[in-house]
Amino acid sequence: MLVHLFRRHPREWGPVTWLAAFGLGALVAAVITVIVSFARGPGRCGDDLREIGGDCVGVTADAFEADPGIASLIEAVAKENARVKQGWESPPSGPRIPYVRIALMMPFTSDEHSAMTTDMIRRGLAGALAAQRQANSSGGPHYQLLLAPDGRSLDEWKPVVERLAELAKDTRAPLVGVTGIPSSTPETRKAIAALSEHKIPAVGPVITAANMNSRYFFKISPNNEEFARALKLYLDNKPAQRKGFLVWDNRSDDVYSQNLRSVFEDRFDDAYDLKNHSSNFTGSSGTDEGIPQRFDDAATRICNEKSDTVFFAGRDQDLPAFVERLAEEGDCGRTTQLRILKVGIGLEPTLTADAPTRWLKEARATIVDASAVDRAWWDGKDKPGTALGRFLDRFEEIEQQHKLGTKPRDDGYAVMYHDAFTLLTDAVDRTFTELNKGSEQTTEDLRMPNKADVYNTLILPSIAGETCTSCLRGAAGTYGFEGPGKNDQWAVCKPVPVVEYPGSQSSLPLYRTYRNDSENACPS
Repeated sequence: MLVHLFRRHPREWGPVTWLAAFGLGALVAAVITVIVSFARGPGRCGDDLREIGGDCVGVTADAFEADPGIASLIEAVAKENARVKQGWESPPSGPRIPYVRIALMMPFTSDEHSAMTTDMIRRGLAGALAAQRQANSSGGPHYQLLLAPDGRSLDEWKPVVERLAELAKDTRAPLVGVTGIPSSTPETRKAIAALSEHKIPAVGPVITAANMNSRYFFKISPNNEEFARALKLYLDNKPAQRKGFLVWDNRSDDVYSQNLRSVFEDRFDDAYDLKNHSSNFTGSSGTDEGIPQRFDDAATRICNEKSDTVFFAGRDQDLPAFVERLAEEGDCGRTTQLRILKVGIGLEPTLTADAPTRWLKEARATIVDASAVDRAWWDGKDKPGTALGRFLDRFEEIEQQHKLGTKPRDDGYAVMYHDAFTLLTDAVDRTFTELNKGSEQTTEDLRMPNKADVYNTLILPSIAGETCTSCLRGAAGTYGFEGPGKNDQWAVCKPVPVVEYPGSQSSLPLYRTYRNDSENACPS
């Protein structure tokens, strides 16, 4: 046939000849494609992910190309995942160890408008890795930390959730939960709802918008309303002259900032007249049109009105620019210190760097932060508690192996991501122990918890009065949940320190979520 096709003086080709030639060409093209594919390898996104809008999206246990600043951490997670898999399939020594999977769903790339900065991603990932290593050093099942990038703007969650739902059906190494979900936006609200539709339990480490709720979604950070209660306790003790001013982010798609503005107005308008003393700005994250971080109006009016208490309803990445603009006005002849009240997971290192510290001094201002963590917990004179000490030991190992940036614990992301992963592993361990209690089965016959089992464990009340039967003893404190639907699955008894910067550690009673300021309402 080949000789017939390519002879020196071909006659006019008929349909059969054309078909044969076309088939041969297609075969050659296919062979070339396969050869090139093997030569290039799986590509920048690996075998499990696909590229969407310049980001790798999907779910994987392996390494892939992401932000260069987190490349070594991704490799470390992939290495730990491979070790866990080998421990079940072909352990080098000892018995086979079964494992389950927990996914970390969040961006792994960033730009000037993205939901997370590179530093936030790096610290959160380092905290989750610390928790994975700690869990895998103990008895019981081991854990793979699946990486589930959903785009730098958190808007590519659909293929991620679909893949997670498929992995949850695996009976040998099931996906049992999801953590990550770093920001309160309309897209993350949809993603949370989709996970709940698939009945996959999820834990938000740093979600704070009080209206980010769904049946299967657990939140371990205080929400904005709880942060505001802690600030009220602070202001009741330090009222100053009650000359208030509200500065709020006007981006309509930022659920966090809109919720925080509403909470501030509801909680403090009567005492500080915020509705008649406010200004807004366009935040730097998101894709809203217009120049971001325009604070001229706010700074001028705060100066002219001699405000002493500013409520900042925006994201931390915009606060340094606001403080810089205040510094240009100086102290405005105020006779008292200007307090800038904010809420957040911790003190972002960009706020405590040399330049912002100088600007605060020039403006005669202090940041007052109701937060989920306090750096005095590890930098103070007191010895850290057992759970925090374990976290610090693991985190210091990671810090020695990877470049984590300046003050990598202070913003609280590493601590809270660690605790979110630990909440899920604790639930798995308790469930696994109960399912196999008194069993003399071989390793291969052990019953593995699935997503439903883990959810049913998470909704068991862990706090009742002063008892704490199965609380999370985390790096950020000892706290738990009160049962199905109670407080919309927000953590109870979570410590909420109020931190002054510059300043010393607060001497006020420590507020705990959903327990007001009662000293005996939570376990010691």
